[in-house]
Amino acid sequence: MAYAQPHPRLSVVSNSSQSSVDHLSPTTTSTRFSLPSVPSTHTAVSTKPGLNRPNIYDRNLNKTRGSEVSGAAFAFLFSEVVQYTQKRVSGINDLERQLNTLGYRIGTRVLELMVWRAEGSSKAPKREIKLLSVLMMIHTQVWRAVWGKAADAIERSVENPDEYMIIDNDPPIERHISVPRDMSQLSCSSFTAGIVEAVLDGLAFPARVTAHNTPNAQFPNRTTILIKLEPSVMEREELLK
Repeated sequence: MAYAQPHPRLSVVSNSSQSSVDHLSPTTTSTRFSLPSVPSTHTAVSTKPGLNRPNIYDRNLNKTRGSEVSGAAFAFLFSEVVQYTQKRVSGINDLERQLNTLGYRIGTRVLELMVWRAEGSSKAPKREIKLLSVLMMIHTQVWRAVWGKAADAIERSVENPDEYMIIDNDPPIERHISVPRDMSQLSCSSFTAGIVEAVLDGLAFPARVTAHNTPNAQFPNRTTILIKLEPSVMEREELLK
């Protein structure tokens, strides 16, 4: 049976790195170099008052559905991610590609969590197989799960029937980003584009997703997420009509 190769955006530990880890593992070295065992401090710490906090992995995922993350904390973290990535790329296109890759990894987890919650809360969960239904789910449910609000509009290209656009007039990811003049073409919403691309891939609607700045007088941070679908998706849509 042939197994599918892992997606290039998802990092995989190579065999060589695994062997090097095993080589450096204390369990594989000689006993004369072994360190004395250290008594566990878990019991001592847990007995102190005020430190008996529940493990985050023990929380019910359905109960955390409505929880929110500090906007200031996210803005600080994301700005550090952008600065860290910027120092390791050669241009704007490379920077947007890296942000897209990071968003793709988040998108796979968002889809997994949404599917798990849907199956747990519904007696008869269903999977969307129509393109328009999937796009509306991304426009509403995915946007609300990630950004706390739905996107503002979804449009289809007049010239190219395989292109769709999700428009966000005030993306939260852009509110605290100050782009230099020499990088005016940069769209940090490439991170969001990666999330959308991962969700589409996971639902068997492969596409190439990019982010573009489309400001106007009323919304200076207006962003358009452009979805370019694969020919196989359009062929399947024709068969389902």
